[in-house]
Amino acid sequence: MIIDKLENITNYPQIPTHAVEFVKKLTKDIDCKRYEISNTDYVNVETYTTKPHENCFFEVHKNYADIQILLSGIERLDYTEISNLKVKTPYDSSRDIAFYENTVKETCNVTLDGTNFVFIFPNEAHKPQMNFENSIEVKKAVVKVRM
Repeated sequence: MIIDKLENITNYPQIPTHAVEFVKKLTKDIDCKRYEISNTDYVNVETYTTKPHENCFFEVHKNYADIQILLSGIERLDYTEISNLKVKTPYDSSRDIAFYENTVKETCNVTLDGTNFVFIFPNEAHKPQMNFENSIEVKKAVVKVRM
Protein backbone atom coordinates (compact mmCIF):
# COMPACT_ATOMS: atom_id res chain seq x y z
CA MET A 1 0.00 0.00 0.00
CA ILE A 2 1.15 3.51 -0.79
CA ILE A 3 -0.22 6.49 1.13
CA ASP A 4 1.01 9.91 0.10
CA LYS A 5 0.09 13.47 -0.84
CA LEU A 6 -1.42 13.91 -4.31
CA GLU A 7 1.46 16.17 -5.30
CA ASN A 8 3.79 13.15 -5.01
CA ILE A 9 1.81 10.73 -7.20
CA THR A 10 4.37 11.01 -10.01
CA ASN A 11 7.05 9.53 -7.71
CA TYR A 12 5.74 5.96 -7.93
CA PRO A 13 6.68 3.77 -10.92
CA GLN A 14 3.99 1.26 -9.84
CA ILE A 15 1.35 3.75 -10.96
CA PRO A 16 0.96 3.81 -14.77
CA THR A 17 1.49 7.14 -16.54
CA HIS A 18 -2.05 7.18 -17.99
CA ALA A 19 -3.49 6.84 -14.48
CA VAL A 20 -1.27 9.63 -13.15
CA GLU A 21 -2.28 11.91 -16.03
CA PHE A 22 -5.98 11.28 -15.34
CA VAL A 23 -5.53 11.95 -11.62
CA LYS A 24 -3.68 15.20 -12.29
CA LYS A 25 -6.71 16.49 -14.25
CA LEU A 26 -9.31 15.55 -11.62
CA THR A 27 -11.54 18.30 -10.27
CA LYS A 28 -14.47 18.13 -7.87
CA ASP A 29 -16.74 19.09 -10.79
CA ILE A 30 -16.07 15.87 -12.75
CA ASP A 31 -19.22 13.92 -13.64
CA CYS A 32 -20.01 10.78 -11.68
CA LYS A 33 -19.55 7.89 -14.10
CA ARG A 34 -17.04 5.35 -15.37
CA TYR A 35 -14.08 6.61 -17.44
CA GLU A 36 -12.03 4.22 -19.59
CA ILE A 37 -8.37 5.29 -19.41
CA SER A 38 -6.74 2.33 -21.19
CA ASN A 39 -7.62 -1.09 -22.61
CA THR A 40 -7.63 -2.51 -19.08
CA ASP A 41 -7.82 0.41 -16.65
CA TYR A 42 -10.72 2.64 -15.72
CA VAL A 43 -11.93 5.16 -13.15
CA ASN A 44 -15.21 5.16 -11.23
CA VAL A 45 -16.29 8.56 -9.95
CA GLU A 46 -19.16 8.38 -7.47
CA THR A 47 -20.88 10.11 -4.60
CA TYR A 48 -22.15 8.36 -1.49
CA THR A 49 -22.77 8.92 2.19
CA THR A 50 -20.10 7.66 4.57
CA LYS A 51 -21.18 5.03 7.10
CA PRO A 52 -20.32 3.94 10.64
CA HIS A 53 -17.45 1.45 10.72
CA GLU A 54 -19.71 -1.44 11.73
CA ASN A 55 -21.67 -0.98 8.49
CA CYS A 56 -18.55 -1.20 6.31
CA PHE A 57 -16.58 -4.33 5.48
CA PHE A 58 -13.05 -5.16 4.46
CA GLU A 59 -12.64 -5.94 0.79
CA VAL A 60 -9.90 -7.44 -1.33
CA HIS A 61 -9.30 -7.46 -5.08
CA LYS A 62 -7.18 -10.01 -6.94
CA ASN A 63 -6.69 -8.47 -10.38
CA TYR A 64 -6.89 -4.72 -9.87
CA ALA A 65 -5.15 -2.21 -7.67
CA ASP A 66 -7.15 0.80 -6.44
CA ILE A 67 -6.06 4.40 -6.35
CA GLN A 68 -8.59 6.09 -4.07
CA ILE A 69 -8.88 9.88 -4.01
CA LEU A 70 -11.53 12.00 -2.33
CA LEU A 71 -12.75 14.93 -4.41
CA SER A 72 -14.99 16.34 -1.68
CA GLY A 73 -15.65 15.49 1.93
CA ILE A 74 -13.57 13.32 4.25
CA GLU A 75 -13.58 9.62 5.04
CA ARG A 76 -11.67 7.02 7.00
CA LEU A 77 -10.19 3.94 5.33
CA ASP A 78 -8.98 1.06 7.51
CA TYR A 79 -6.52 -1.58 6.37
CA THR A 80 -5.12 -4.77 7.82
CA GLU A 81 -3.44 -8.04 6.90
CA ILE A 82 -5.75 -10.36 5.00
CA SER A 83 -4.60 -13.22 7.24
CA ASN A 84 -6.40 -11.47 10.14
CA LEU A 85 -9.79 -11.73 8.42
CA LYS A 86 -12.62 -14.23 7.97
CA VAL A 87 -14.46 -14.39 4.62
CA LYS A 88 -17.96 -12.87 4.62
CA THR A 89 -18.65 -13.04 0.85
CA PRO A 90 -16.38 -15.28 -1.25
CA TYR A 91 -14.42 -13.85 -4.16
CA ASP A 92 -16.56 -12.90 -7.16
CA SER A 93 -14.34 -12.91 -10.26
CA SER A 94 -16.87 -10.95 -12.33
CA ARG A 95 -16.57 -8.04 -9.86
CA ASP A 96 -12.99 -8.79 -8.71
CA ILE A 97 -13.93 -8.53 -5.05
CA ALA A 98 -14.30 -10.52 -1.83
CA PHE A 99 -15.69 -9.16 1.43
CA TYR A 100 -14.56 -9.98 4.97
CA GLU A 101 -16.15 -9.90 8.42
CA ASN A 102 -15.42 -7.10 10.90
CA THR A 103 -13.81 -9.44 13.41
CA VAL A 104 -10.40 -7.79 13.68
CA LYS A 105 -9.98 -5.28 16.52
CA GLU A 106 -6.63 -3.69 15.63
CA THR A 107 -6.30 -1.98 12.26
CA CYS A 108 -4.35 0.83 10.69
CA ASN A 109 -6.19 3.69 9.04
CA VAL A 110 -5.79 6.68 6.81
CA THR A 111 -7.93 9.80 6.50
CA LEU A 112 -8.76 10.60 2.89
CA ASP A 113 -9.35 14.34 2.68
CA GLY A 114 -8.72 15.44 -0.90
CA THR A 115 -5.04 16.23 -0.40
CA ASN A 116 -3.83 12.65 -0.48
CA PHE A 117 -4.29 9.29 -2.18
CA VAL A 118 -3.98 5.64 -1.32
CA PHE A 119 -2.71 3.01 -3.79
CA ILE A 120 -3.99 -0.38 -2.70
CA PHE A 121 -2.34 -3.40 -4.29
CA PRO A 122 -4.27 -6.61 -5.05
CA ASN A 123 -4.73 -8.82 -1.98
CA GLU A 124 -4.47 -5.88 0.44
CA ALA A 125 -7.50 -5.76 2.73
CA HIS A 126 -9.11 -2.34 3.02
CA LYS A 127 -12.36 -0.98 4.44
CA PRO A 128 -13.40 2.29 2.74
CA GLN A 129 -16.40 4.61 3.03
CA MET A 130 -16.26 5.08 6.81
CA ASN A 131 -17.31 8.22 8.60
CA PHE A 132 -15.79 9.85 11.64
CA GLU A 133 -18.42 11.32 13.96
CA ASN A 134 -21.20 11.90 11.43
CA SER A 135 -22.12 10.53 8.05
CA ILE A 136 -21.46 12.98 5.23
CA GLU A 137 -21.76 12.94 1.47
CA VAL A 138 -18.44 12.51 -0.31
CA LYS A 139 -17.29 12.37 -3.90
CA LYS A 140 -14.55 9.90 -4.72
CA ALA A 141 -12.52 8.75 -7.71
CA VAL A 142 -11.35 5.14 -7.67
CA VAL A 143 -8.80 4.37 -10.37
CA LYS A 144 -8.73 0.64 -11.16
CA VAL A 145 -5.32 -0.50 -12.45
CA ARG A 146 -5.01 -4.03 -13.84
CA MET A 147 -2.04 -5.81 -12.24
